Amino acid sequence: MQRHVLTLDLVDDKKKVAAYLKHHRAVWPEVLRSLRKIGILQMEIYTLDRRLMMIMDVKDGFDAKRDFARHNASDPRCREWEELMKSFQQPPPGAKKGEVWARMSKAFDMKQQLKRLR
Repeated sequence: MQRHVLTLDLVDDKKKVAAYLKHHRAVWPEVLRSLRKIGILQMEIYTLDRRLMMIMDVKDGFDAKRDFARHNASDPRCREWEELMKSFQQPPPGAKKGEVWARMSKAFDMKQQLKRLR
């Protein structure tokens, strides 16, 4: 299993932020099934104002570019969902060109720090 931690910003519009959050309280079943099929074991999204952080636990061998392309191609509803979500999103500061969800780097790992103390 691998863990991916990503961040993005929502557009600066309170109604759009509220709509994005509302959509995520009832994600379309086709989307959930497809995410599982491409190897996502667990996904959580946290929010602070317009900033989002997503934690994904994925199967070994998961490749975000390849597997999200498979997800988008798996069902017209998945493609529709992803396009709708993009209308609420914008890259965060520090994102690479063309990147919306920017991969975060680990800054601290308590388990590793505790091992160091043993």
